[in-house]
Amino acid sequence: MIKKIRKAVFPVGGLGTRFLPATKAMPKEMLPVVDKPLIQYAVEEALAAGIEELIFVTGRGKSAIEDHFDYSFELEETLRKRGVKVDYMTLGVPKLSAGNIAYTRQQEPLGLGHAVWCARHLIGNEPFAVLLADDFIHSEKPCLQQMIQSYEQYGGIMVAVMNVDRSHVSRYGIVDIAQEQGALVQVRGVVEKPHPDNAPSNLAIIGRYILDPKVFDYLDLQKSGAGGEIQLTDALSHLISQEPFYGFRFEGKRYDCGSREGLLLASLAVALGREDLATDVISGLESLLKDFRDTFPMAEGN
Repeated sequence: MIKKIRKAVFPVGGLGTRFLPATKAMPKEMLPVVDKPLIQYAVEEALAAGIEELIFVTGRGKSAIEDHFDYSFELEETLRKRGVKVDYMTLGVPKLSAGNIAYTRQQEPLGLGHAVWCARHLIGNEPFAVLLADDFIHSEKPCLQQMIQSYEQYGGIMVAVMNVDRSHVSRYGIVDIAQEQGALVQVRGVVEKPHPDNAPSNLAIIGRYILDPKVFDYLDLQKSGAGGEIQLTDALSHLISQEPFYGFRFEGKRYDCGSREGLLLASLAVALGREDLATDVISGLESLLKDFRDTFPMAEGN
């Protein structure tokens, strides 16, 4: 019998150094895509997929994430005094049930595998999801919801995958493909950040996972992998012989919001899809592009 996915882990302990100075005093997961922080998009994706318990693996200086999802008496009282009806639509933040959200601390930034391992006691002996907030997936149906629907049919371990340029494979965990099954890929191996000449494919793992608790058996060993970190990919490789392992080709567009250009592009994609913003944003972009071409006429042909 395939167990229901009830819990999701959000590793949010990273330093976000690529966004300095913006992230000097603010978690990178609180960076906004238009008017909503990255972590809220990830939480809403999990809730839409039927997740009941949210587990945040935080680090030093991440209290803003806890505050964002907490009750804010001062804000709500100020709004009420101004005659504003305070509800979900006013604040735009999902109201999480008491006891269904937990925080645990990753005291050292030792890698994604270590961050997931920090949640082991809160997960217990049941399958769970992992969502990386800076892998922003813009889609009609939330990515995790797509994955869970497939998981409910096939079970096993499942990771979101997408094709990347072969010159970029050294940035990702890359799967070795055994067989294609429509949106599913049977996986026979995983390599973390391989050299392009040694990569088994150009199919990369993206930050959505459905994992079996057996992953903790390997993570308990605390073995360092690529970059001297405890890699989740190494734990997944260890499980391939024990559990069915699938890559899931999701529908939607992924933006790497761990990079400045990715965050900007994600904001544009969201804004262009909103009726309240699209017209003004298109007009503004057209004006910016005209000014750019007038200033740098040679750039248009490049």
